[in-house]
Amino acid sequence: MLTYIKGDKTLWVIAIILALFSMMPVYSASSNIAFMYGSGNTFSMLAKHAVHLSLGLILMYAAHNMNYRHFGAISVILMPVALLLLVYTLFQGHTVSNATRWIRIPFLGWTFQTSAFASVVLMIYISRYLAKTPSEKIRSFKQSFAALLLPIFAVCGLILPSNFSTAALIFAISMLVLFIGGYPIKNLLYIAGGGIAALGLFIVLTLAFPNMSNRVSTWKARIENYNSGDKADNYQVHKAKMAIAEGQIIGKGPGKSVQKNFLPQSNSDFIYAVIVEEFGLIGGVLVIFFYVLFMIRILIIATKSPTKFGTLVAIGTGLGIIVQAFVNLGVAVNLLPVTGQTLPLISAGGSSIWMTCVAIGIILSVSRGIPEESDEEANVEPVNTFAHA
Repeated sequence: MLTYIKGDKTLWVIAIILALFSMMPVYSASSNIAFMYGSGNTFSMLAKHAVHLSLGLILMYAAHNMNYRHFGAISVILMPVALLLLVYTLFQGHTVSNATRWIRIPFLGWTFQTSAFASVVLMIYISRYLAKTPSEKIRSFKQSFAALLLPIFAVCGLILPSNFSTAALIFAISMLVLFIGGYPIKNLLYIAGGGIAALGLFIVLTLAFPNMSNRVSTWKARIENYNSGDKADNYQVHKAKMAIAEGQIIGKGPGKSVQKNFLPQSNSDFIYAVIVEEFGLIGGVLVIFFYVLFMIRILIIATKSPTKFGTLVAIGTGLGIIVQAFVNLGVAVNLLPVTGQTLPLISAGGSSIWMTCVAIGIILSVSRGIPEESDEEANVEPVNTFAHA
């Protein structure tokens, strides 16, 4: 079977270890969710998570088998699809916890978070544009606006009303990919200013017309609760901190978390707190270690890629996973306000797992090309990951 698995072996091992490990905390942390919103059958939730993981690994394997160059052309086709799905989600999406972020998959009854799909497509699209477009056109703000910048603003703008943290992460990583790809710093400052102005306008309009979105009040409450520290409204963060404190060094053991019964999002947003309570400081540090190792492998693959597109797509899709992971960890330990970001490959959820696996598969595809290609064979020029043109 190993003969069919190619690319960076370390990355494969990390992804599989995190996926297999997730079965224990998801099974344990789902007990509260199962009794509150289901029939009380925790095993069914574990089985659902296993199906999501299995499908994710299949998508990862399929993506890693493709030549990563093909993803650039595919992203051009999927970019309008992603925008249409975001528009549909904004107006007709499925609402959970006062946030409209999902659409229902026909016949299966599952929900799909379109922002996760749009994020991966956008990173590939940006990488392709920067790799294929002549440098003089890239340096021109006017010439690059419609084809490059408008999709970024469109994706972030459509996600913003229901999910500020995801929109902010996508915008920040897009800026980083643009910087590494040689986009002028002066133009990046224009984009940053435009993004801040757009956010300010959205907040003003929402405050003036509350029916537009209820998320501004949610953002305000979360920041106030975070700053207040001991307010009763900071309930879920307090429970997460209690879980982490009670885990001590070696934890209470698998399935023995107490705070999972009180955490509203115990199997997704706050699953790291459950992990530390059950597996202790040792388990919590090991999870962080694997994400750090994941980041290192991404940087190595990006640096060694012989093509500019390979470098940029590895950084764009890879850092999206890493930043999301560390935001989730930061929320769990109360370093950041509550954001609603899940822990990649560990938290329960279908679309997050699937798109994370697709992103990893694309990175693995880039790693497959490293020993086989040379600069002369590449369709696009190589890039120095740490040098800005």
